Amino acid sequence: MHPELHRHNKEIQDIMSLQCGIVGLPNVGKSTLFNCLSNAKAQAANFPFCTIEPNVGVITVPDERLNKLAELVHPGRIVPTTVEIVDIAGLVKGASKGEGLGNKFLANIRETDAILHVLRCFDDDNVTHVDGSVDPVRDKEIIDTELQLKDLETIESRIQKVQKQAQTGGDKQAKLTYDVLVKYKEALEQGKSARTVQFESKDEQRVAKELFLLTSKPVLYVCNVDEASAVSGNKYVEQVREAIKEEGADLLIVAAKIESEIAEFETYDERQMFLSEIGLEESGVNRLIKAAYKLLNLETFITAGEMEVKAWTYQKGWKAPQCAGVIHTDFEKGFIRAEVIKYEDYLKYGSEAAVREAGKLGVEGKEYVVQDGDIMHFRFNV
Repeated sequence: MHPELHRHNKEIQDIMSLQCGIVGLPNVGKSTLFNCLSNAKAQAANFPFCTIEPNVGVITVPDERLNKLAELVHPGRIVPTTVEIVDIAGLVKGASKGEGLGNKFLANIRETDAILHVLRCFDDDNVTHVDGSVDPVRDKEIIDTELQLKDLETIESRIQKVQKQAQTGGDKQAKLTYDVLVKYKEALEQGKSARTVQFESKDEQRVAKELFLLTSKPVLYVCNVDEASAVSGNKYVEQVREAIKEEGADLLIVAAKIESEIAEFETYDERQMFLSEIGLEESGVNRLIKAAYKLLNLETFITAGEMEVKAWTYQKGWKAPQCAGVIHTDFEKGFIRAEVIKYEDYLKYGSEAAVREAGKLGVEGKEYVVQDGDIMHFRFNV
């Protein structure tokens, strides 16, 4: 096999196994949320969920576009795409020293590619808080500190290895690595996460990426609120928003209690009615799954035919041949061109034939960067 193709096959396997870890202190609603995610089959009519291990869920990514296309194409089936979410055992202070399930927690989190960090942003006298009071910013810092301490340990042991070569010999690579390590060390010692450090050069970015630091993983803060705050948040959410503004991280408001209630409804219409009564357009679980998918830097292209309307996962920024390879290696190997219909055009004209007629079918070559929601048809020759 051509080395370039071999490399891309590995990339495809990698994106298929990307995982989001869901973390939080005990009693913040993390497990409730994970269970609601596991219940995603109840969330959307034809969306399955399966558990690989007790704590790993393969969760379908809700995508209204598939249903809209299916109304036009009348396919035999709709095949959505999925994302893996891992429920990571609760964390306590001292995890970096191996307290509680510390070592297991850190090992599990290291294997994930992005983090959903659940924070308790609700008052409830019936739910005790591990530290006695509701303070999401302090909770966030407890977990941050544990992860930062672990990263600092990693960095310091790496510095010891490369310091000599970097300072004495003319080893350019060692010098580069050393500079990156020192930048990270300074940030971590100030209590900042690795993701706050920006590197200018491509080489530095490559070295930084290869360190696989825990606090460099992209993170989404999930503020678990009470029912009254489900739409617009509350003072706790504002405190979190303020605390993370330098961090380059996003925030999502979810009311886990409501999500559990939504999961009880049998039909899609019942769920939508319940949501609109409380002023929400879409369930928090749906928003969370989509956000997890985006956090992993994933996008979707679609194939639409009478047999099936199917969503395919690819890494944002991939070109047409790489995306063709997601369907089959032959498609990439013998790639000739891609025929692309924009989702809006498909809806507007109502069929592939009508799109062609209107001159809206794009014919793209090897350099075309696929866009989220593109409806693709690949021409190949093997």
